Amino acid sequence: MAFTRSGRIAASIAVLALGTAGLAGCAGNDGGGSGSGGGDDETVTIGVVGASDPYWQTFTDAAAEEGITVELQDFAEYTQPNPALSEGELDLNQFQHLQYLADYNISNEDDLVPIGATAIYPLGLFSTTHDSLEEIPDGGTVAIPSDPSNRARALNVLQEAGLVELSDGGTFASEPSDVEDSSRVEVMEMDASFTATSLADVDAAVVNNDFVTDAGLEFDEALFQDDPEAESAQPFINVFAARADDAENETYQKLVEIYQTNQDVQDGVYENSGDSAILLDTPVEELQQILRDAEDQIREN
Repeated sequence: MAFTRSGRIAASIAVLALGTAGLAGCAGNDGGGSGSGGGDDETVTIGVVGASDPYWQTFTDAAAEEGITVELQDFAEYTQPNPALSEGELDLNQFQHLQYLADYNISNEDDLVPIGATAIYPLGLFSTTHDSLEEIPDGGTVAIPSDPSNRARALNVLQEAGLVELSDGGTFASEPSDVEDSSRVEVMEMDASFTATSLADVDAAVVNNDFVTDAGLEFDEALFQDDPEAESAQPFINVFAARADDAENETYQKLVEIYQTNQDVQDGVYENSGDSAILLDTPVEELQQILRDAEDQIREN
């Protein structure tokens, strides 16, 4: 499920309430969240993928010191947190990059908005059977995420690695049908949460940052990864997202500030990424413009 560059370090929050299957918390409980601004003992429910990452506990503790109770709602798949946010079952979510958010908004005629940047991460190609790109055999199989935004980014990673050639040259709208017959490998789509666990059955897989450590992989084991500092990577800035009516909520903005400025949180995010995260404090206006541009590109395609 999600980048640019401005700040640099990492984050950490915590899990006061962790839900894995259904949605346990409702937005606005205990006088907080759901559009309220400021006040003591407010509760904000945030949807994430990977709530067990240690930095979330650090973040939760830091928020509590500011009088904000953070309840984390954990999701196994990227497809779940945005509908939950839109339906008011969450106050915020933090799991996606701007390109993913753009795809969601256009596909669902929604208007969720970014209210703060977190980090941008490289997207890596991993293998448990080969030690280098050269070892991947011609005609081998590579797994990629099936959601449109991560699928297109993964295809571009494979093209940069010399494993495929894309007929469209490689864009944010690239699809498996754009893979030329002359390509070295065949591409297999699957849910992003399964690419890492499929490594025993394929020659390699593009694995999203959220699932690397959970699969027992190390970030520095990637055979190849894209450059998160490239200007073209801006649509992959990860963000806190909110409903449009809550974009100016002071409590939510305070949580973004804690994530971006608390040194322990930042250190935790960076460490959890295998020191690969580029931590950001990109201005919200810039995030919103990147989102609009991405949405316009999706409409055109």
